[in-house]
Amino acid sequence: MSVVRINNFAAKAGQAERLGKFLLSVVPLIEQAEGCQSCMLLHSHDDENVFVMIEVWASVDAHRASVKQIPPEKILAAMTMLAAPPSGEYYSKKM
Repeated sequence: MSVVRINNFAAKAGQAERLGKFLLSVVPLIEQAEGCQSCMLLHSHDDENVFVMIEVWASVDAHRASVKQIPPEKILAAMTMLAAPPSGEYYSKKM
């Protein structure tokens, strides 16, 4: 059964556009990862600084392995745009 990963990102003031572009740039990397079934970036209507990335994976392990495909320098660059560390959780469909 697939798992859904929901990631939350909050940009520093004045960094929303930059962070949004960065997050869009990593979507193809995520989608190419083994076990990724889909990836979608959403932007809050109410707060321009808030983004959510929804990823569907074959397994939690597949998601964890995929993180290694994002170059460390990209991750470090993103950290300068964030108001707080990103957060995320795994979800499964309730039967």
